[in-house]
Amino acid sequence: MEFLRPASWGEALRAKADHPEAVPVAGGTDLLVELNFGHRRPDAILDLTRVPELAEWSRAPEQLRIGAGLPYARLIDELGGELPGLAAASRTVGSPQIRNRGTVGGNLASASPAGDALPPLLAGGAQVEVASVRGARTIPADEFCTGVKRNALAADELIAAVHCTPATGPEQFAKVGTRNAMVIAVCSFAISLHPARREVGTGIGSAAPTPRRARDAERLLGEELDWDGRGALPDALVSRFGELVAAAADPVDDVRGSAAYRRHALSVLARRTLQRVWHDHSSGRPECA
Repeated sequence: MEFLRPASWGEALRAKADHPEAVPVAGGTDLLVELNFGHRRPDAILDLTRVPELAEWSRAPEQLRIGAGLPYARLIDELGGELPGLAAASRTVGSPQIRNRGTVGGNLASASPAGDALPPLLAGGAQVEVASVRGARTIPADEFCTGVKRNALAADELIAAVHCTPATGPEQFAKVGTRNAMVIAVCSFAISLHPARREVGTGIGSAAPTPRRARDAERLLGEELDWDGRGALPDALVSRFGELVAAAADPVDDVRGSAAYRRHALSVLARRTLQRVWHDHSSGRPECA
Protein backbone atom coordinates (compact mmCIF):
# COMPACT_ATOMS: atom_id res chain seq x y z
CA MET A 1 0.00 0.00 0.00
CA GLU A 2 1.41 3.37 -1.04
CA PHE A 3 1.09 6.28 1.40
CA LEU A 4 0.92 9.80 -0.07
CA ARG A 5 1.19 12.86 2.18
CA PRO A 6 0.94 16.21 0.36
CA ALA A 7 1.65 19.42 2.26
CA SER A 8 -0.50 21.77 0.16
CA TRP A 9 -3.78 21.72 -1.73
CA GLY A 10 -1.97 21.93 -5.06
CA GLU A 11 0.16 18.91 -4.13
CA ALA A 12 -2.95 17.01 -3.05
CA LEU A 13 -4.67 17.61 -6.39
CA ARG A 14 -1.58 16.56 -8.33
CA ALA A 15 -1.25 13.43 -6.22
CA LYS A 16 -4.89 12.53 -6.85
CA ALA A 17 -4.42 13.10 -10.58
CA ASP A 18 -1.37 10.84 -10.61
CA HIS A 19 -2.98 8.23 -8.36
CA PRO A 20 -6.75 8.28 -9.02
CA GLU A 21 -7.11 5.02 -7.09
CA ALA A 22 -5.78 6.66 -3.89
CA VAL A 23 -8.35 6.87 -1.08
CA PRO A 24 -8.33 10.26 0.70
CA VAL A 25 -8.15 10.30 4.48
CA ALA A 26 -8.53 13.24 6.88
CA GLY A 27 -10.15 12.16 10.14
CA GLY A 28 -10.00 8.49 9.17
CA THR A 29 -12.99 7.58 11.33
CA ASP A 30 -14.58 5.49 8.55
CA LEU A 31 -11.58 4.30 6.53
CA LEU A 32 -9.51 3.04 9.46
CA VAL A 33 -12.39 0.91 10.70
CA GLU A 34 -12.64 -0.71 7.27
CA LEU A 35 -8.87 -1.28 7.18
CA ASN A 36 -8.78 -2.76 10.69
CA PHE A 37 -11.54 -5.24 9.88
CA GLY A 38 -10.04 -6.13 6.52
CA HIS A 39 -13.06 -4.88 4.60
CA ARG A 40 -10.95 -2.64 2.39
CA ARG A 41 -7.37 -2.68 1.13
CA PRO A 42 -6.73 0.28 -1.20
CA ASP A 43 -3.61 0.42 -3.33
CA ALA A 44 -2.84 3.91 -2.03
CA ILE A 45 -3.92 6.28 0.73
CA LEU A 46 -3.88 10.05 0.29
CA ASP A 47 -3.37 11.67 3.70
CA LEU A 48 -4.82 15.21 3.68
CA THR A 49 -4.10 16.13 7.29
CA ARG A 50 -1.14 18.36 6.36
CA VAL A 51 -3.21 20.54 4.00
CA PRO A 52 -4.00 23.55 6.23
CA GLU A 53 -6.76 25.20 4.21
CA LEU A 54 -8.94 22.10 4.41
CA ALA A 55 -9.31 22.58 8.18
CA GLU A 56 -10.45 26.22 7.98
CA TRP A 57 -13.69 28.06 7.27
CA SER A 58 -14.39 31.49 5.85
CA ARG A 59 -17.30 33.87 5.41
CA ALA A 60 -18.59 35.29 2.14
CA PRO A 61 -21.34 37.91 1.93
CA GLU A 62 -24.15 35.32 1.99
CA GLN A 63 -22.47 31.97 2.60
CA LEU A 64 -20.06 30.10 4.83
CA ARG A 65 -17.32 28.08 3.17
CA ILE A 66 -16.44 25.12 5.41
CA GLY A 67 -13.23 23.31 4.56
CA ALA A 68 -13.71 19.59 4.00
CA GLY A 69 -11.27 18.81 6.84
CA LEU A 70 -12.88 20.98 9.53
CA PRO A 71 -13.63 18.66 12.49
CA TYR A 72 -17.15 18.34 13.87
CA ALA A 73 -16.03 19.69 17.25
CA ARG A 74 -14.92 22.98 15.73
CA LEU A 75 -18.03 23.20 13.58
CA ILE A 76 -20.17 22.88 16.72
CA ASP A 77 -18.15 25.43 18.70
CA GLU A 78 -17.52 28.00 15.98
CA LEU A 79 -20.53 27.73 13.65
CA GLY A 80 -23.29 26.26 15.80
CA GLY A 81 -25.14 29.57 16.05
CA GLU A 82 -25.26 30.06 12.29
CA LEU A 83 -25.81 26.43 11.27
CA PRO A 84 -27.91 25.02 14.12
CA GLY A 85 -29.24 22.04 12.18
CA LEU A 86 -25.79 20.89 11.09
CA ALA A 87 -24.42 21.50 14.57
CA ALA A 88 -27.24 19.45 16.12
CA ALA A 89 -26.45 16.56 13.80
CA SER A 90 -22.73 16.90 14.49
CA ARG A 91 -23.34 16.52 18.23
CA THR A 92 -24.75 13.04 17.58
CA VAL A 93 -21.67 11.85 15.67
CA GLY A 94 -19.78 9.28 17.71
CA SER A 95 -17.88 10.18 20.85
CA PRO A 96 -15.97 13.39 21.67
CA GLN A 97 -12.84 11.73 20.28
CA ILE A 98 -14.60 11.00 16.99
CA ARG A 99 -16.00 14.54 16.79
CA ASN A 100 -12.46 15.88 17.25
CA ARG A 101 -11.31 13.92 14.19
CA GLY A 102 -14.32 13.32 11.95
CA THR A 103 -15.30 15.81 9.26
CA VAL A 104 -18.29 16.74 7.13
CA GLY A 105 -16.10 16.20 4.07
CA GLY A 106 -15.48 12.65 5.21
CA ASN A 107 -19.20 12.07 5.70
CA LEU A 108 -19.79 13.22 2.14
CA ALA A 109 -16.94 11.15 0.70
CA SER A 110 -18.15 8.00 2.47
CA ALA A 111 -21.63 8.63 1.01
CA SER A 112 -23.30 6.41 3.57
CA PRO A 113 -27.10 6.79 3.59
CA ALA A 114 -26.79 6.99 7.39
CA GLY A 115 -24.31 9.88 7.46
CA ASP A 116 -25.56 12.17 10.24
CA ALA A 117 -24.32 15.41 8.65
CA LEU A 118 -26.00 14.81 5.31
CA PRO A 119 -29.72 15.47 6.03
CA PRO A 120 -29.04 18.99 7.40
CA LEU A 121 -26.92 19.77 4.32
CA LEU A 122 -29.85 18.80 2.11
CA ALA A 123 -32.36 20.73 4.21
CA GLY A 124 -30.19 23.84 4.09
CA GLY A 125 -29.53 23.70 0.35
CA ALA A 126 -25.75 23.27 0.72
CA GLN A 127 -23.36 23.06 -2.21
CA VAL A 128 -20.30 20.79 -2.31
CA GLU A 129 -17.15 22.29 -3.82
CA VAL A 130 -14.93 19.72 -5.52
CA ALA A 131 -11.68 20.25 -7.39
CA SER A 132 -9.02 18.59 -9.51
CA VAL A 133 -6.04 19.78 -11.52
CA ARG A 134 -8.62 20.49 -14.24
CA GLY A 135 -10.45 23.07 -12.13
CA ALA A 136 -13.24 23.35 -9.55
CA ARG A 137 -17.01 22.88 -9.65
CA THR A 138 -19.92 22.79 -7.21
CA ILE A 139 -22.49 20.02 -6.80
CA PRO A 140 -25.79 20.45 -4.93
CA ALA A 141 -25.68 18.40 -1.74
CA ASP A 142 -28.84 16.53 -2.72
CA GLU A 143 -27.12 15.35 -5.93
CA PHE A 144 -23.74 14.44 -4.44
CA CYS A 145 -24.54 10.92 -3.20
CA THR A 146 -25.40 8.71 -6.17
CA GLY A 147 -25.88 5.36 -4.41
CA VAL A 148 -24.92 3.42 -1.31
CA LYS A 149 -21.35 4.58 -0.62
CA ARG A 150 -21.10 6.11 -4.09
CA ASN A 151 -20.72 9.79 -4.90
CA ALA A 152 -20.49 12.17 -7.84
CA LEU A 153 -16.72 12.72 -7.64
CA ALA A 154 -14.65 12.06 -10.75
CA ALA A 155 -11.66 9.77 -10.23
CA ASP A 156 -9.23 12.70 -10.01
CA GLU A 157 -11.38 14.96 -7.81
CA LEU A 158 -11.26 15.78 -4.10
CA ILE A 159 -13.81 17.52 -1.89
CA ALA A 160 -12.54 21.01 -1.11
CA ALA A 161 -15.35 22.52 0.96
CA VAL A 162 -19.04 22.76 1.67
CA HIS A 163 -20.88 26.03 1.04
CA CYS A 164 -23.74 26.64 3.49
CA THR A 165 -26.09 29.58 3.84
CA PRO A 166 -26.43 30.66 7.48
CA ALA A 167 -29.82 29.73 8.84
CA THR A 168 -32.53 32.33 8.17
CA GLY A 169 -35.05 30.47 10.32
CA PRO A 170 -35.28 27.64 12.84
CA GLU A 171 -33.66 24.29 12.13
CA GLN A 172 -33.95 20.88 13.77
CA PHE A 173 -32.35 17.46 13.47
CA ALA A 174 -33.45 14.19 15.06
CA LYS A 175 -32.52 10.56 14.66
CA VAL A 176 -33.59 7.16 15.94
CA GLY A 177 -31.03 4.71 17.25
CA THR A 178 -30.22 2.58 20.26
CA ARG A 179 -28.46 5.66 21.61
CA ASN A 180 -28.47 9.32 20.59
CA ALA A 181 -24.78 9.20 19.62
CA MET A 182 -22.08 6.58 19.02
CA VAL A 183 -24.54 4.61 16.92
CA ILE A 184 -25.54 4.32 13.26
CA ALA A 185 -28.95 5.88 12.79
CA VAL A 186 -31.93 3.66 12.12
CA CYS A 187 -33.32 6.76 10.42
CA SER A 188 -32.84 10.50 10.74
CA PHE A 189 -34.55 13.69 9.65
CA ALA A 190 -33.64 17.36 9.30
CA ILE A 191 -35.88 20.36 8.67
CA SER A 192 -35.09 24.01 7.97
CA LEU A 193 -37.55 26.89 7.76
CA HIS A 194 -36.79 29.71 5.33
CA PRO A 195 -39.45 32.29 6.28
CA ALA A 196 -38.27 35.06 3.96
CA ARG A 197 -38.75 32.74 0.96
CA ARG A 198 -41.75 30.96 2.49
CA GLU A 199 -39.97 27.68 1.88
CA VAL A 200 -39.07 24.59 3.87
CA GLY A 201 -36.07 22.30 3.41
CA THR A 202 -35.94 18.67 4.49
CA GLY A 203 -33.42 15.86 4.60
CA ILE A 204 -34.02 12.14 5.19
CA GLY A 205 -31.20 9.87 6.34
CA SER A 206 -30.75 6.10 6.61
CA ALA A 207 -34.05 5.34 4.88
CA ALA A 208 -33.11 5.16 1.19
CA PRO A 209 -30.04 4.29 -0.91
CA THR A 210 -28.99 7.93 -0.56
CA PRO A 211 -29.98 10.82 1.69
CA ARG A 212 -32.93 12.53 0.05
CA ARG A 213 -35.36 15.41 0.37
CA ALA A 214 -39.10 15.03 0.89
CA ARG A 215 -40.10 17.45 -1.85
CA ASP A 216 -43.87 16.90 -1.68
CA ALA A 217 -43.74 17.53 2.06
CA GLU A 218 -41.72 20.71 1.47
CA ARG A 219 -44.26 22.01 -1.05
CA LEU A 220 -47.12 21.26 1.32
CA LEU A 221 -45.65 23.38 4.11
CA GLY A 222 -44.56 26.16 1.79
CA GLU A 223 -48.15 26.55 0.64
CA GLU A 224 -50.04 25.85 3.88
CA LEU A 225 -48.04 27.37 6.75
CA ASP A 226 -49.34 30.62 8.23
CA TRP A 227 -46.10 32.46 7.58
CA ASP A 228 -47.39 35.94 8.42
CA GLY A 229 -49.80 35.22 11.26
CA ARG A 230 -47.64 32.47 12.76
CA GLY A 231 -50.77 30.75 13.98
CA ALA A 232 -50.98 27.30 15.54
CA LEU A 233 -50.21 24.32 13.34
CA PRO A 234 -53.37 22.44 12.30
CA ASP A 235 -53.23 18.82 13.40
CA ALA A 236 -54.21 17.70 9.92
CA LEU A 237 -51.27 19.58 8.39
CA VAL A 238 -48.79 18.05 10.86
CA SER A 239 -50.17 14.58 10.19
CA ARG A 240 -50.07 15.01 6.41
CA PHE A 241 -46.50 16.29 6.58
CA GLY A 242 -45.45 13.15 8.45
CA GLU A 243 -47.19 10.97 5.87
CA LEU A 244 -45.44 12.69 2.96
CA VAL A 245 -42.02 12.44 4.59
CA ALA A 246 -42.53 8.71 5.19
CA ALA A 247 -43.72 8.28 1.59
CA ALA A 248 -40.55 9.94 0.28
CA ALA A 249 -38.36 7.28 1.90
CA ASP A 250 -37.32 4.01 0.29
CA PRO A 251 -36.11 1.95 3.28
CA VAL A 252 -34.99 -1.66 3.54
CA ASP A 253 -35.13 -4.30 6.25
CA ASP A 254 -31.80 -4.81 8.00
CA VAL A 255 -30.36 -5.68 11.41
CA ARG A 256 -31.14 -2.19 12.77
CA GLY A 257 -34.80 -2.07 11.82
CA SER A 258 -37.48 -3.02 9.33
CA ALA A 259 -38.62 -0.87 6.43
CA ALA A 260 -42.03 -0.51 8.06
CA TYR A 261 -40.48 0.69 11.31
CA ARG A 262 -38.30 3.21 9.48
CA ARG A 263 -41.30 4.70 7.70
CA HIS A 264 -43.21 4.95 10.97
CA ALA A 265 -40.25 6.47 12.80
CA LEU A 266 -39.67 9.02 10.04
CA SER A 267 -43.28 10.12 10.25
CA VAL A 268 -42.88 10.64 14.00
CA LEU A 269 -39.59 12.51 13.61
CA ALA A 270 -41.09 14.72 10.89
CA ARG A 271 -44.09 15.67 13.02
CA ARG A 272 -41.99 16.37 16.11
CA THR A 273 -39.35 18.45 14.35
CA LEU A 274 -42.00 20.42 12.46
CA GLN A 275 -43.70 21.29 15.75
CA ARG A 276 -40.38 22.36 17.24
CA VAL A 277 -39.30 24.61 14.36
CA TRP A 278 -42.76 26.16 14.20
CA HIS A 279 -42.66 26.81 17.94
CA ASP A 280 -39.32 28.57 17.44
CA HIS A 281 -40.64 30.58 14.49
CA SER A 282 -43.92 31.62 16.09
CA SER A 283 -42.59 32.39 19.56
CA GLY A 284 -39.05 33.49 18.83
CA ARG A 285 -37.87 31.17 21.63
CA PRO A 286 -35.87 28.07 20.65
CA GLU A 287 -37.13 24.73 21.87
CA CYS A 288 -34.59 22.03 22.74
CA ALA A 289 -34.14 19.25 20.18
